[in-house]
Amino acid sequence: MDYRYLGRSGLKVSTLTLGTMTFGGKGKFASVGNSDVNEARRIVDACVERGVNLLDTANVYSGGVSEEIIGEVLNGKRPNDLLIASKARLRNGDGPNDSGFSRYHLIRECERSLKRLRTDVIDIYFMHQWDGSTPLDEMLETLDTLVKQGKIRYIGCSNFSGWHIMKAMETSRANHWQRFVTQQIHYTLEAREAEYELLPIAVDQGLGVLVWSPLAGGLLSGKYRRDRTQQEGTRFTGGWTEPPIRDEARLWDIVDVLMDIADNRGVSGAQVSLAWLLTRPAVSSLVIGGRNMQQIEDNLAAAELQLTDEELTRLNEVSQPPLIYPYWHQANLAKDSFQAPDQALHHRV
Repeated sequence: MDYRYLGRSGLKVSTLTLGTMTFGGKGKFASVGNSDVNEARRIVDACVERGVNLLDTANVYSGGVSEEIIGEVLNGKRPNDLLIASKARLRNGDGPNDSGFSRYHLIRECERSLKRLRTDVIDIYFMHQWDGSTPLDEMLETLDTLVKQGKIRYIGCSNFSGWHIMKAMETSRANHWQRFVTQQIHYTLEAREAEYELLPIAVDQGLGVLVWSPLAGGLLSGKYRRDRTQQEGTRFTGGWTEPPIRDEARLWDIVDVLMDIADNRGVSGAQVSLAWLLTRPAVSSLVIGGRNMQQIEDNLAAAELQLTDEELTRLNEVSQPPLIYPYWHQANLAKDSFQAPDQALHHRV
């Protein structure tokens, strides 16, 4: 297992992170997975043994049950200095203050998460989606206070747009508050929209990228193929709708190339998909998960897979996003001045 700095921070994280959305299986999360405490313990132990040093959860996963299971599995102990990331912002109750970036909500949810996790500190605390109603200074001052109180160590955002991130970063700078050191985003061979703004910002601002659902909910694992799109027992047959697929023909073109490479290398499509992501700019870690140990073990093997230049070129060519405005104009007239952040998008195959 390799370890990378989390953006501009001094924290090193494993290139694979264990995602725990499958822990609990309560409510709508039942379609994703339903690992109980015993299975969760086996999964955590296997990941730690292979060098994973970060667990990712959220207060809303199965209504807090995911955090409770982690708390029971670890029972106040952190094997090999295991790190924990959690999140807040999304609705976690029926009250008027049960969502958002308010000081009331964030402090309360942080303290509830700490209790469920049976720990004194959350290592990375993500703001789990944008809140356009609460002033950013209220959110960031609250997070700064939580860091100074020792309840969280680092802060990040998830699913923000480019201007949301930059507004937050500048607010932190102006007030000398803690700044985001990471963002957690959706980014796959099929969905490369993050290259327009989010990856260039990550390179420019020193934000480590954690990728959620790096296999597009299993669509890039190899079990979905052009001639057999429905699989019983998957999250999609259970009603899960993320990520959206806007061009199905393009998806199958990508999968065809993906599986040709996988078959030639004697590995799974999932491993090839993950290995490609680990070559992308600013990516620190991929949040992997699975319904069972077989899926977890297969994903863990991706940490050791090195793709050739030829294989990377084939994957890049079949999945390359179009240059939308203003990027096609920049490519025509400004490419002689491009620096590393620009190249996160403009480095074309």
